[in-house]
Amino acid sequence: MTDTSHQSQAAQHLPRALAILILVSGAFLFAANHVAARLAFDSGAGVLLALLFRGSVALLIMVSLVLWQGHRLVIPAGRRRWQLLLGTMIAGQSLCLYSAVARVPVAVALLLVNTWPIFLALITWALDGKRPSGRLVLIMAFMMVGLALVLDVSTWLKDPTAMGPEWVPGVALGMMAAVFFSLAIWTTNNKLASLPGAVRSVYTMTLVVMLMAVGGFLNIIPGGLSWPGSAQGWLGLGLLAVLYGTASTVLFVLVPRLDMARNAPVMNIEPVWSLLLAYLVLGQVLAPVQLLGGAVVLSGILWLSLTRSV
Repeated sequence: MTDTSHQSQAAQHLPRALAILILVSGAFLFAANHVAARLAFDSGAGVLLALLFRGSVALLIMVSLVLWQGHRLVIPAGRRRWQLLLGTMIAGQSLCLYSAVARVPVAVALLLVNTWPIFLALITWALDGKRPSGRLVLIMAFMMVGLALVLDVSTWLKDPTAMGPEWVPGVALGMMAAVFFSLAIWTTNNKLASLPGAVRSVYTMTLVVMLMAVGGFLNIIPGGLSWPGSAQGWLGLGLLAVLYGTASTVLFVLVPRLDMARNAPVMNIEPVWSLLLAYLVLGQVLAPVQLLGGAVVLSGILWLSLTRSV
């Protein structure tokens, strides 16, 4: 790439301070979406219903943007099965994450799903034969220590009932969300990189909405389409759709101008926002050892994000 093209690309980027502010705001909106989801779930709303609300609003916005930008909604024949896999993985990740949010503190659920780089490294090793570097293994081990503290494993081992009956399934669902998301990232990077992001997003969200609707119709998850039982639940349901739709749209439109190669680690502040919002809105408080573990996990995520050669 010539110096002129470098300068042209840099000129298209927003000032770094503004880009960071947008990313911090986006992370705040995503965290607030999960807190709003917990409000809806605590009032009896079904997980599938929440995902249908969220997905429908996001899909409507994405389709409008694709039409406005003039993209053709066409997937090459050789990429269709991979697009189907991507949509299925994102549907699984969304379902598992919201199910985890309904069972464990919001910050814990988000810390669990943010361990996806560990699973991506293992999947890449298994599928591509690319062995993790020593530095990556060290970072993963560091994050796992932090995760053990977040999950307060020692307390659970001493008395499995101390963490409540929803703790184990909630943690398992959070980890499954991380696995699904890592598979989605691998598929995107290795099989769908040539497909325009706008087109990929529309088809992915369409499949998510369809799968949630079919799951609700077949009653695969009992109570999955239950309506909220209070005004607070309806407020949470509406907010989660608006917050997610707004955040995803802003990032969808502005990503090319945000210099993500430099600024993407800023998005790791989402679990911090969720911790603060969950405390203020839901009254959720983590034990000191869990807060320490969260700091360790976040440090590992940031370390991994800033490390170019792993």
